[in-house]
Amino acid sequence: MNLRRKLQAEIVELTGNAYEMGMKQGVALKLNINWKHLIEIQVNKDMTEAKKQLERVSPILREEIEGLAVGMEVDINTAMQLFGGYDIQMPSMGCTTFAGNSFYVRNYDFNDKLYDARLVLSKPDQGYASIGFSQHITGRLDGMNEKGLVIGLHLVNEAAAQKGFLATMICRLVLEQCADTNEAVSFIKQIPHQYCFNFSIMDKEGNNAIVEAAPEQQIVHKNSKLICTNHFESEQLKKKNRVFINRSLDRKNYLATLEKEDLTLISAYHIFNNEDSPLFFKDYEEYFGTLHTVMYCPKDLHVVVGVGGNCEPYELSFSEWLSGKEELPHLLEGEITIS
Repeated sequence: MNLRRKLQAEIVELTGNAYEMGMKQGVALKLNINWKHLIEIQVNKDMTEAKKQLERVSPILREEIEGLAVGMEVDINTAMQLFGGYDIQMPSMGCTTFAGNSFYVRNYDFNDKLYDARLVLSKPDQGYASIGFSQHITGRLDGMNEKGLVIGLHLVNEAAAQKGFLATMICRLVLEQCADTNEAVSFIKQIPHQYCFNFSIMDKEGNNAIVEAAPEQQIVHKNSKLICTNHFESEQLKKKNRVFINRSLDRKNYLATLEKEDLTLISAYHIFNNEDSPLFFKDYEEYFGTLHTVMYCPKDLHVVVGVGGNCEPYELSFSEWLSGKEELPHLLEGEITIS
């Protein structure tokens, strides 16, 4: 029997310095029963290496985590474990991306109970402003910054791991520190990776790249068709793939057929968000149910988003928000089908 379940995503607006933004989020999380439980089950872990690495790549983010700790009334070590994005266990997930000439569209597939369900608009005192869906609060699953740089992650294999940063944290740091595709690729190649991920990237000038990132090596495919799912294709990294990648291959093959179509922004959105689409999944208990469809338009900073499936698209202008002219709702709402 199939059941329809409501799904909501909070719109979070952050401005000011990193510490202030962290404290604002921490105060809100302190009231959240799920985060209270996560705090209670944390074990005391040595975070010295994580703090050192974070200080090296982003002192600003460290300040945000300090603010989170104060807002949640937890010690900094616990906050680093929860929000530092370094050497943290990551469950399986799926993601599908396609880019046209003027847009980047993507589905994110995971478990609704572990979903942050937050679309975060951030205008920090230092670093580029950005919009994107969060994971582990400080990380980003996908996003676009004020320069028109877009990035999304695609898990390839969580079994092949070493100490490093989660892809969610890498996406967030790219959005804050990089202005175009070349800068993003350079950053991704320099930072330590924990797991095997693809990163799909597009900038305002239409330059795109897919970075196959394993902990030991990163392979870059530039200015090819931006179609990305959850497997490596380079000869150097194919051995890192999971044993079964049929679902990822099927999605990529279907996306290839879309290249021949003259897709508009909204027609592409509905292809991804339609619950009967081969790009939409309902396996939420297996960490592979589609939770959001999002479109980023780097030339004019337009965003189209839908939570759940068969959702009427919500459109917003990130540039208007940056200039203080866009008023946003508190929640985005949709529904998912639970088998």
